[in-house]
Amino acid sequence: MKVGCFAIVDPFQLIEHQLERIRDMGFRYADVTDNHSGGLLGREFGFASTVSLDDNPLDIKHMFDRYGLTITSFCAHANLLDPSSPARYATNEIMKAVRQAAAMGVKHVITTEGDPKSAWGHNLNHPQKVFIVAEKLYEPLRLAGDLGVSILLEPHGELTDSIEGLQAIIDMLGAPPHLGVNLDTGNSWLGGADPVEMARVFKDKIMHVHWKDLPADWGAKRGTMYGCGFGPIALGEGVIDIAGVYDVLKDAPLLEYSTLEVGGEDNMRKSYAYLKSLGAE
Repeated sequence: MKVGCFAIVDPFQLIEHQLERIRDMGFRYADVTDNHSGGLLGREFGFASTVSLDDNPLDIKHMFDRYGLTITSFCAHANLLDPSSPARYATNEIMKAVRQAAAMGVKHVITTEGDPKSAWGHNLNHPQKVFIVAEKLYEPLRLAGDLGVSILLEPHGELTDSIEGLQAIIDMLGAPPHLGVNLDTGNSWLGGADPVEMARVFKDKIMHVHWKDLPADWGAKRGTMYGCGFGPIALGEGVIDIAGVYDVLKDAPLLEYSTLEVGGEDNMRKSYAYLKSLGAE
């Protein structure tokens, strides 16, 4: 299993700065982490590490190439539970991400349902939540199949943080071969699942992993917080059975790349070394 880095290492810096830092830490793989439709003031004035979904996709690929980095995945984490709005990152942005990934030769677009922000989204019952998430993913998934891209569902919400909820979305969408899972070790644990058990259940559909470990004092948030951006400690120093997850997935048939989502350069270096000690590349 190959280990890469998410492309937000230092705050308030452009994407090229992030890629240079990733290369200098010894990584050869990275994802497209943050992105937006249209233009963005923060990028134009040098303090946002994001690419545009309307960029020439080969400009993005060539930028990664200049730093010797292979793009492993394209992140398109969305809000799929609130009502559709041009102001929300949802179906339209996921479809743009699929087109960008296909043009760059990247096989995986990672998304999730996220947390609802509206009263309407919070008042949905469980079957309604499954339906609305599946409905918003139907067209992106159809496009992905035609373009040779797989959409991967990540645990990062009330539904996807559970084995039952994740399976319900997959079933509602008909379980096509180009619908997979991106296992996030930290998010799944934080949402109340057992990451090792989730790895076992979805082993044949897991195509990417986001590695996080979390400290013991985060146990108070467990089952009430659905996802976090990165782990604040190095892998192997917290309560998550990273070695157990790795042991399950080391021979997963569709898994080649994984990504560290760990805060702090020292923690990232320790985490990379820890995964290498388990057999990762």
